[in-house]
Amino acid sequence: MSDGKYQILIVDDEVNIRSGLAKALGGEADEIATAKDGAEALSLFRRAHHQLVITDLKMPGSLPGLELIKEIKHERPETLLLVMTAYGTVETAVEAMRHGAYDYVSKPVDLNMLRLLVRKVREHYRLMQENRKLRSRLAAAGEFPEMVGQSRAIQTVLGLIRQVAETDVTVLIQGESGTGKELVARAIHSLSPRKDGPFIAANVGASPESLIESELFGHEKGAFTGASREKPGWFEMAQAGTLFLDEIADMPSKTQLNLLRLLEQREVRRLGGEELIPLDVRLVAATHREIDGLVAEGRFREDLYYRLNVVPLRVPPLRERRDDIPLLVAHFMERARDRYGREPTHIAPAAMRAMCDYAWPGNVRQLRNCMERLVVTVERPTIHADDLPEEIRVMPRQGLMTVEEAVQQAEKTAILAALSQCNQHRERAAHLLGISVRTLHYKMNRHALS
Repeated sequence: MSDGKYQILIVDDEVNIRSGLAKALGGEADEIATAKDGAEALSLFRRAHHQLVITDLKMPGSLPGLELIKEIKHERPETLLLVMTAYGTVETAVEAMRHGAYDYVSKPVDLNMLRLLVRKVREHYRLMQENRKLRSRLAAAGEFPEMVGQSRAIQTVLGLIRQVAETDVTVLIQGESGTGKELVARAIHSLSPRKDGPFIAANVGASPESLIESELFGHEKGAFTGASREKPGWFEMAQAGTLFLDEIADMPSKTQLNLLRLLEQREVRRLGGEELIPLDVRLVAATHREIDGLVAEGRFREDLYYRLNVVPLRVPPLRERRDDIPLLVAHFMERARDRYGREPTHIAPAAMRAMCDYAWPGNVRQLRNCMERLVVTVERPTIHADDLPEEIRVMPRQGLMTVEEAVQQAEKTAILAALSQCNQHRERAAHLLGISVRTLHYKMNRHALS
């Protein structure tokens, strides 16, 4: 709203109606202006910034009500209009709504109904403004159109992306499932000198252990049972581009060793082949697991970990960047509306508060799916709190932890209890907990326990 003020313009050729409506609506606006005809109304409208115009349709002069509506909508489309019409001329009011009027009231005007309608219009205007601000902030994303957010947490990630993109340094992206690790990898690729080369995204955890090396390194015809033709691996497919290996922590031990050799020698030999193929590939790896903990437990090669973790990049969970939720809601709602051609364009304040308070254990992916569901199922312009899935409506953030937070808290409590019982002797505490001393040291560092 201009200067924080909400202004109404009332247009009617009868002075008693103008003054009566202005008095009745005095508590509904910061300023109310009146005009006796369309020409005077348009002059006032051009000098001020009225958010709502209430106009009669039949007025004397060169600018009747319908023409006034057309002029106002042409000059400031966001202005909302209510029309007043006499009984028996509803078709004229419908014509006015076709040209952009929000609603109509019949004369003589029921003042109580008019006040309720004016309040509804004001709330609608506020929602329009909030959504316009969100869209303008989204449009400013530019460099990272799919990575939506202005919180400090996500800006730290974007800053790291800019720093590493111009180099060929290997990046290890860590973050919970659904946080957008592949989007980070794609952003690194799109800003890099390799942007015109291929971007190959592969999920290590989704490939059977018996086939993972064939997928990574490729194979020659007849290399194993079922190898009926030669096949390039993911590394070859990514030549002159970027290979994104998701869920790298799920890689079998034997394959970890072969991958380490490939990264050191920068060349690959297909299974069953003799030729060494030079590689020009930038590797970006990712995992949702605490990979340094797997290293401490001997389940992931330490030398491969250091080869992959040249630049570590942590993608924060959505609960750590709640300030970004309104932007993400607007982004996913716009995308879903474009995709499905459905109606919702606004989020009611109570619904937005509920979404900002929710823990989102599935992170950004869960929020995206939620917005698609709402756009498809809600058959009105505004999404309200009662439209939200039940778990979002009934589960406020305060006092609740995610499963991961609860596990981390329990682990910390168990370590403190074991150390206390063993008089701070770490070897005995590790034995009591059933873990190695090295793992205990790692977990103590992670929980900031001296």
